[in-house]
Amino acid sequence: MSDMAHDLDPVTLEIYWNRLISAADEAATGLLRTAFSTIVRESNDFATVLMDRNGDSISENTGGLASFSCILPRTTKEFLRRVPAEAWRPGDVMVTNDPWLATGHLPDFTVVTGIFHRGRLVGFSGSIAHSPDVGGALWAADCRDIFEEGIRIPPGHLLRDGQWNAQMLDILLGNVRVPRQVQGDLQAQVVAAEVGARRVAEFLEDAGLADLQALSAALHERADRAMRRAITAMPDGSWAAEIAADGFDEKHTRIACRVTVQGETMAIDYAGTSPQIDRGINCVMNYTHAYSVYPVKCALDPFTPRNEGSYQAISVTAPERSILNPVYPAPVSARQLTGHLLAGAIYKALAQAIPEKVIAECGGAPTMRALFSGTGRDGASFSQVLFASGGMGACPHKDGMSATAFPTNVGAGSIEAYESVAPIIVWTKRLRMDSGGVGAHRGGLGQEIELEVDTPDPVRLSLISDRHDNPAGGLLGGGPGGPARITFRDGTRPHPKSRTTVPGGERVTLLYAGGGGYGDPKARPREAVLHDLRHGYISAATARDVYGVEE
Repeated sequence: MSDMAHDLDPVTLEIYWNRLISAADEAATGLLRTAFSTIVRESNDFATVLMDRNGDSISENTGGLASFSCILPRTTKEFLRRVPAEAWRPGDVMVTNDPWLATGHLPDFTVVTGIFHRGRLVGFSGSIAHSPDVGGALWAADCRDIFEEGIRIPPGHLLRDGQWNAQMLDILLGNVRVPRQVQGDLQAQVVAAEVGARRVAEFLEDAGLADLQALSAALHERADRAMRRAITAMPDGSWAAEIAADGFDEKHTRIACRVTVQGETMAIDYAGTSPQIDRGINCVMNYTHAYSVYPVKCALDPFTPRNEGSYQAISVTAPERSILNPVYPAPVSARQLTGHLLAGAIYKALAQAIPEKVIAECGGAPTMRALFSGTGRDGASFSQVLFASGGMGACPHKDGMSATAFPTNVGAGSIEAYESVAPIIVWTKRLRMDSGGVGAHRGGLGQEIELEVDTPDPVRLSLISDRHDNPAGGLLGGGPGGPARITFRDGTRPHPKSRTTVPGGERVTLLYAGGGGYGDPKARPREAVLHDLRHGYISAATARDVYGVEE
């Protein structure tokens, strides 16, 4: 068999690609089975990626966060700028959580090791995972600069020749509240990287390939060709849209987006977007790029596996010092409150050209997070995030999915697992009636979750939320989804983007936003309205007053 992958027939190339995706999936399994925190084990806040010698992605795990998969190759290229390829040795593992070099905020650790085959460096295996703690303010939206938000680890060796960097580990673990979980998750990421590296080396041996470069080029070309073909099928033109966000207190923010298609290329420009602010909702360019290209991939080319080639035809620009391209040391911890809105802005623009391929805004974009931290009844420190989601926006052909995240695909996880690691009791978790935007196709429902602090001592609650004043918008006549709301037992409302001290025994109710509707509500089939009414998705008043249907 030739060692030049461009000589491979399409069937063999597909087999090779699927084998590499399976290798990334096996690395992900290694991470899931050995991680300590529920953030990884239960909520899926991670990704594993396999790359060639240049740091370009070849394959990624099928269930990981697409934003991480877009960013990890960029971080690996930064590692290569600091440690050239010829200086990497077997057993070397590099790490960073620098927001501007990696995923945009400190809680995400990027871990990468080299793939060696017959004594030569042939590629890289890496993962990104959300750590349960990075010190500082933990995970909060109200910090004034990056220094408040936690410990920043510049790119460096986590392991050298297979030996842990004890000094780096001591510094990191000495600055976090739950060092056992943090160390356990880092060790799991190393395991995942090593599993991916072994499986790729085995693949190369089985396939008779000396390295990954020619195969990588062929796979990138194939993904690139698929995306360019999808863009070419669109009409040439330029379409603009704006999305309003709650911002922080009186500092409301907006995202201005213009999508321009010319031939087989697409340009996404965010000129006119709000300037960066002194609160942690700024979104670094790596994250802005990832959450711009991924929604386009979903809309135009959803079935081709993703790799570096998938995004070469798409350019993304944002003004420097805007909330989509802030400069250091801007606070960025809750960058998803801005970045998750980009899909809605892009789809709102594209709806003017290809309405049949986009969805309405999602109530789960941005995600709402509640992080509880403190001391349990046993005296041990805890730090636990509640992962849950609002409803997806409706699409041209069906209702939006309820309580489902998009454009992130982070999971909710098990409530039983959540309660087992934190002194929190979940009393209620149910869908919210009438929270999905009305339309020919209804928006996905948000949910109601009621929790109780099961400890006599006060705990800290860090809330990261939006959609209180600006619910998810509908498309083409569809109505907005229900807004988010957070209340204590007495009806008072905490600040939606700040840290709050909560007394023991207090109850917190979180109402997650619903997705926007799609199309004229009067076009919704009577049978669909009756189905929603009987299942408690809508009220009798909505059925009668909006849809004109009575049971």
